[in-house]
Amino acid sequence: MQLGVSRLTLRIWPGLAQPLGAGWDGEGVNFALFSEHAERVELCLYDSINPRHETARVTLPEKTNHVWHGYMPDIRPSQLYGYRVYGPYAPVQGHRFNPKKLLLDPYAKVIAGQVSWAPSTFGYQDTSLEADLSDDEKESADDVPRCMVLDSAFTWGDDHAPRTPWSRTLIYECHVKGMTINHPDIPPTLRGTFLGLASGRILEHLLSLGVTAVELLPIHQAANDQRLLNLGLVNYWGYNTVGFFAPDARYSTGSRGQQVTEFKTMVKAFHSAGIEVLLDVVYNHTGEGNELGPTLCFRGIDNASYYRLPLHDRRRTEDFTGCGNSLNLLHPRVLQLVLDSLRYWVLDMHVDGFRFDLATTLARDPTEFNSLSRFFMMIQQDPVLSGVKLIAEPWDLGPGGYRLGGFPPGWSEWNGRYRDCTRRFWRGDESQVPELASRLSGSSDLFQSSGRGPLASINFVTCHDGFTLHDLVSYERKHNLANGEDNRDGSSENYSRNWGTEGGTSALAIRRLRERIKRNMLATLAFSQGVPLLTAGDEMGRTQRGNNNAYCQDNLTSWVDWKLSDADREFLDFARELFRIARNYPVLRRRKFFTGRTVEASKLKDVTWLRFDGHEMQTEDWSNSRTRSLGMLVHGGVQDQVDELGQSIACPMLLLVLNASNRSKMFVLPRFRNKGIWKELVNTAQTSRRSVREDGLAVAPHALTLLSYERMNP
Repeated sequence: MQLGVSRLTLRIWPGLAQPLGAGWDGEGVNFALFSEHAERVELCLYDSINPRHETARVTLPEKTNHVWHGYMPDIRPSQLYGYRVYGPYAPVQGHRFNPKKLLLDPYAKVIAGQVSWAPSTFGYQDTSLEADLSDDEKESADDVPRCMVLDSAFTWGDDHAPRTPWSRTLIYECHVKGMTINHPDIPPTLRGTFLGLASGRILEHLLSLGVTAVELLPIHQAANDQRLLNLGLVNYWGYNTVGFFAPDARYSTGSRGQQVTEFKTMVKAFHSAGIEVLLDVVYNHTGEGNELGPTLCFRGIDNASYYRLPLHDRRRTEDFTGCGNSLNLLHPRVLQLVLDSLRYWVLDMHVDGFRFDLATTLARDPTEFNSLSRFFMMIQQDPVLSGVKLIAEPWDLGPGGYRLGGFPPGWSEWNGRYRDCTRRFWRGDESQVPELASRLSGSSDLFQSSGRGPLASINFVTCHDGFTLHDLVSYERKHNLANGEDNRDGSSENYSRNWGTEGGTSALAIRRLRERIKRNMLATLAFSQGVPLLTAGDEMGRTQRGNNNAYCQDNLTSWVDWKLSDADREFLDFARELFRIARNYPVLRRRKFFTGRTVEASKLKDVTWLRFDGHEMQTEDWSNSRTRSLGMLVHGGVQDQVDELGQSIACPMLLLVLNASNRSKMFVLPRFRNKGIWKELVNTAQTSRRSVREDGLAVAPHALTLLSYERMNP
C-alpha cells in the first residue's frame, strides 16, 4: 500500500476481479478496473469534506485477466475516489497513459460533479503539429469530478414493469430538464430534475395524450467540451457520455449521490402511472473526442483497448460517429462494459428499454455493418436484455452507415424514410403517393424481409434533432447562428415549407394553413401502422425559432413552453383526440402486414387503395407524379388480428382520405352490401364533425379525413 498525504492507515486485501467497479458488500468495498496494457493502477481516495485533496493513494495489489483489483474493508459508501493509471505514453502504438491525469471509473455509479474539457485534462503538450507525441506534466485532479461508492439500497415496494405491448405503445421523446424547467405548477426546487419529471402535473399531461412510454434524451453522465463553454453554451442534449452507469448530476436536486435515488423514484412514479421509461443511450462513442481530446477516463485507462484505432495508424481514433471516436466493441471487455451497463439499468434502475444512438456503429463487425455481429448475438441470447424494448437509430456517419431495415428480429428502428416522406407529401412534393402508401401501411418494404412486422417501424415526423412540428410549417431555412458555427451546423434539407413567409407572421390565412398542415402530419402519425413517437412540446406548438440543431441551447430555445395560446390549447385537444381514436381502433396497430387478399366473404381486401372517384388505384395512378391525394380503406374484420389473449379483434371499417393538393375534391365513398353509414372521426380542415352524405365526401385542400363505417342493425 502506498499512502497519500495524510498517511491514513488503510488495509487493502487482494479482493476479486469481478464485478468491475466499486462494489460495497456491507462490510467493505471491492475495487476492480480493467486495463490490459497498464503497468500499475493507483486508487486515489478523497475526503467528502475537502474533496480537492487526496487523503490516500493506494496501489491496487492484484491483476487477474487484465483486471486490477483490491478489497478495502475500511471504506464505506459515499467514499470519493478516482484512478491514476501508469503505462507507456506511446501514441504511435495507441497508448496514452499519463498518471498526472485523474481518471473516472468506467463503472462508477455516481459521479460527483460535472465533467468538462479543462486545459489540465489534456494528456499531451500542445507545442507543434506533432502536439500529442509528448505527454503533459500538468496535474488534472482539480478539474476532474470524483467517483463515489454507492450504497444501492432502495425501497422499490411493489414496482413492476408495465410491459406495454408494442401494439399499444405511444412513445414521448423528452429532455428531463427541458420538459419541466418552465412548468409553473412544479415546485422551483424540482424543476429540471428527475423528481420534477415525475411530478403529478407531468404525469397527468402524458396520460391525457395516451402516452405509454417516455424516451428520455441521454441521462448518463456527459461531458462539456471547451469550445461550447468558451461560447457560453453547454452540451444540452447530452450525447457526450463519460459515465455509462451514472445518472447525470445535472438532473438531481443537488445532494451528492442523490441522483441515483431520485432517478429510481422517478421510474417508480412512472411505473405506478403505467408508463414505461426508455433511455436514449450513446454507446457508439464517448465524450473524450478524437486523439486530440482530453484524458478523462477510457483514454487514460487503456486507449488501445477502449477505442477503435486504424490498424495502419494507431495514433488516430477511428470515427464512424462524427464525434471524434468510436468505442471498440470488438474487444470483449468493452463489449462487456456495454452489456453490463444495459443490464444495470434494467435490473437495478428498472428501466424498460433503450433507444441506441447511431446504432450502426455498434454492429460494425469488423468494419462493415453486420446483422450477425457479436453485439446483436450477445443481446439476443441475454435473458435480461432480450426481453426489453430495443430501438435502433439505424445509421451512422461511416461508409455504408444508413442501415434502415437491416437490424435483426427483436429490434425496432427509427424510420427516417417515414419522417421524410410524410413531410414531403404534406408540403406538396410530386411523386410521393407510392411511398406514402408504404409508410401508412407499416413499411413492409423495409422490415418484412427480416421476418418482422409493422411494429418494427418507429414512426416519427419530428424528433429532438431537427425542426419542431411548428417550425416545419414556419421555416424553410435553418436559423442556427446562436450555435456559434456560422449556421453551418444542422441539416440544410428539412423538407419543410413556410407557406408564405419565413418565421412568425400576423397573417391569419397563413397561420390557419400552418395549423392545418400540423394537424395533417400529426394525424398521419397517429393513424399509420407502426409505433408512433411524439416529440415533447409538438402537441402544444413548441418552436425553436428555426434552430434545427439545438443541441447546445440550454435555454428558452429548447425548453417546453407551458404558457399556451388559444391556438396551442386547441391543438393540444386535437392531439389528445387523435391518439384516443388510435387507441380505440386496434386495426390501426396491426402486428402483421396487410396481405392485399380478400377477407372472408366480404370480397374486400384487408387494405384497398382508392382514387378520389372511388375506384381502386391502378398502375398508371401510382406512376402519375402529379397525384397528391389518396384513400386508404382498412377492413375492420381481419382474421389474423387478435389481442394479447388470442381473442379476435373486430372494429369498424376505416377510411383514411388524404388530400395534399391545393384544391377541394369530392371523394366518392365506397358502398357495401351490409347496410351502414359513414361517420366522420377526424377532419383537419375544421374542428366540428360533419354529417356524411351517402354518395360522397368533400375534402378540403391540404386536409385529412378519417371515417368509420358503422353497420346498421338489421
